[in-house]
Order: sequence, then structure tokens, then C-alpha cells
Amino acid sequence: MHLTDFDTLTFDCYGTLIDWETGIFEGLRPLLSRVEPPLTRDQVLEAHARHESAQQRYTPATRYQALLPVVYKRLAEEWGVPCTLEDCIAYGQSIRNWPAFADSAAALQYLKQHYKLVILSNVDNESFSHSNAKLQVEFDAVMTAEDIGSYKPSPRNFEYMLEKLGERGIAKNRILHTAESLFHDHQPAGKFGLATCWIHRRHGKQGFGATMDPGTQPKVDFRFESMADFVDAHRRALQGDHRD
Repeated sequence: MHLTDFDTLTFDCYGTLIDWETGIFEGLRPLLSRVEPPLTRDQVLEAHARHESAQQRYTPATRYQALLPVVYKRLAEEWGVPCTLEDCIAYGQSIRNWPAFADSAAALQYLKQHYKLVILSNVDNESFSHSNAKLQVEFDAVMTAEDIGSYKPSPRNFEYMLEKLGERGIAKNRILHTAESLFHDHQPAGKFGLATCWIHRRHGKQGFGATMDPGTQPKVDFRFESMADFVDAHRRALQGDHRD
């Protein structure tokens, strides 16, 4: 299997292209400044992952921008810190400030020359529009949890994506699902027989950060530590060098 075997890349956005762990941590600073004793970054991210995942299961049709305020409220309760409704709403709107990884825009602009680019994200459309501006590329399709009415890792999200791409004549065996999260993306994508590319942004760090532990390590077909590494491997593949 080679990177040149595919003509469509389906992307998770947050954690893969947008640095959501930095965005989450910075967005929670007003709350964290009042928590005693102070929490480590990974403790914060892991708590966020627990509450976010639970809320997505219980209220799958809630837009992400409206779901994050509930997560903020649950965190404040867990940490014993008072918060206002305005604090919660402000956190939900903080998505627009979450930064792109430094290599994302240039990598996408290169890959656009060789693949169709598709987003499959656990976000709402308004929030994604702010992130898309940072990524500086026009995607061929954008499919969000708001569109679908459920959140990954629900199989509904992958069923929806494959149906919509199939309507456009894009065969499953020509799709490479590219993502950081083993829990949200690689585990369910593997169950659908999709080829997968792991952008392991958390390489060198312990645990799973802002994503849940998948329980078992899913099979991945390609693994890179950054989008820049993906691009370098693709350039080599075009030259007939398939070392990945």
C-alpha cells in the first residue's frame, strides 16, 4: 500500500490540522486560574475528554459550540470552582481562536494538488468556518457533526461520509482517512475497512490528551508525526521511493 494509491483524503480537523489541545487549554485558563491545587496540562485535557465524550453520547444532536459550555460547567463542578453562564458560553465560542498547527496550511495546499480533500469533523459549521480560514485551502467537501446529528466515533458519521462520497463516484478503496485520534477516527474507520493515516501529533507524550483511550491500538496503514512528514513521504512516493 502506497500514498499514491489514493485520490481522496478524508480528514479529522481538530487535533490533526487545528491544535485543539492548545485551544482547549487556553480557553479554560479563566477557570484554571481558580483551581487549587493547580492541574497539569494533561490532567486538564484528560478531564475535558471524559466530559466531552459523555456529553456527545448523551446529546448527539447538540451543536459543538453549544456542547462545549456544558463541558465547561461539568469541569467547574468537578474542580469546585464557580462559573457563570456567560463563562460557559464564552468557552463555546473560543473555538474560533484555536490555532492551526504551523505545518497544516502549507501541507494542505500541497496535497490539494494531488487529492480531493474532505473534512469529517466533530464540530459545527460556524466554528469550522473560522478554522477553515486558518487552514487556507478550499475543501472538496465538509461534513460536520452538525450535518450528521451525531459525533464520532459513532458509525453514523462514517456511514454518512461514505454514502455522500459514493454519490460522487469516490470509491472506498481510494479514500485514505487521515487523523490524530485513535478513539474518534482510527478505530471506527478500521471497522469500515478504510485505509488510515495516523498523524501522531502527541508523539513523545504520555496518554491520549484530549481524546479518550481507545482501549486497544487500532491498525493504521501509515504513521507520521506531522503533516509536514506526510508531505515529505508523498514527495518520495511520487519519485518511486515508498519508505514510510
